Amino acid sequence: MMAAARQKPQPWCGAPSPQTIGRAATRALYHELALCPKPGLVTLTDNGSHRDMDAQTFMRSLFALRGYFVAIAELGQQNADFAALERCGIQAEAHMLAATGGINTHRGAIFMLGLLCSAAGAVSGSGAPPSPARLRNTLRQRWGDALAARALRAPSLPGGLAAQRHGLRSASQEAALAFPVLFETAVPTLVAGLARGLSPVQARLDTLFHTMAVLDDSNLAHRGGLEGLRHAQQSARGYLAAGGATSPGGMDAAHAMGCDFQVRNLSPGGSADTLAAACWVVQLCSPAP
Repeated sequence: MMAAARQKPQPWCGAPSPQTIGRAATRALYHELALCPKPGLVTLTDNGSHRDMDAQTFMRSLFALRGYFVAIAELGQQNADFAALERCGIQAEAHMLAATGGINTHRGAIFMLGLLCSAAGAVSGSGAPPSPARLRNTLRQRWGDALAARALRAPSLPGGLAAQRHGLRSASQEAALAFPVLFETAVPTLVAGLARGLSPVQARLDTLFHTMAVLDDSNLAHRGGLEGLRHAQQSARGYLAAGGATSPGGMDAAHAMGCDFQVRNLSPGGSADTLAAACWVVQLCSPAP
C-alpha cells in the first residue's frame, strides 16, 4: 500500500500558501544535503571536495534562508517585478554569508529556488494548483524578458566567468530559458524513478547523475576547467549506463566516484541545486497524502 501511495501522489486541492511554498524549498535543500553518497558534494557525513564547509555550515545557511523563500513567494503572489525579486535575493545572500562566516553554501539555490518560489507564488495567486508546466510558463511570461536581459550582463562571479571562458550555458542563461535541464531532465527522472518504486534516495541519486550528465555545470568548470566538466559528465553517463543506483554495486560505484572527484577537486554544485529544485517541484506539485 505504501508503494502504491508513492506511485500515485495526490495533487493539491487548492493553491499552496507562500508559507507552504517556502517550507517546501527549505525541505528540498535539506533532502539534497542529506543525500549520500553524492560525489564531490557536502553530505551529513562527508565534506566531499570542500575544505571550507561541512554539513553544519549548510544547516546554518538553511536556517538563515527559511524566511527568504516565503518572502519571495509572497512577492510572486503580489505580481512583483524582477527588480523586487532581485533585491530580495541580494538580501538573502547577505543573510547566508552572515550565517556562514562568508562561505557560499547556497548562492545558486537562492537564485534558482528563489525564482521558482516566486513563480509558485504567482501561480497560487491566480488560484490554480501548481504544476511543472504552470511554473515554467509563469517564469517565461512574468519575468522572461528580465531574465533574458540579466543573462546579457557581464559575469562577475566565478561560475559565470568559467561559463563565459569555456563557451558554456551559464546559470543566468539557463534561467532565461526557464530551466530546461530542471524541467526536461531532472523532474521527469525523479517522477519516473518514484513511480517505478525506487526509494527516495535511489530516485534522487539517479536524478543527480542524469542532471550531471547533461548540465553545463559552471561550478565543475570553475574548479576543473572544461576537462573537469567533461570528465564528470562522462562519469555520470557511465554510472547510469551501468544501471545507476539500483544496480549491484551502484552505491559503491558512487562512493568510488566521490573519491575520484576529491582527487580532481570537482564538485557539481549546479547539479546539486537542480536536484534540490526537482525535489521541490515534486513536493509542491505532487505532495504526499
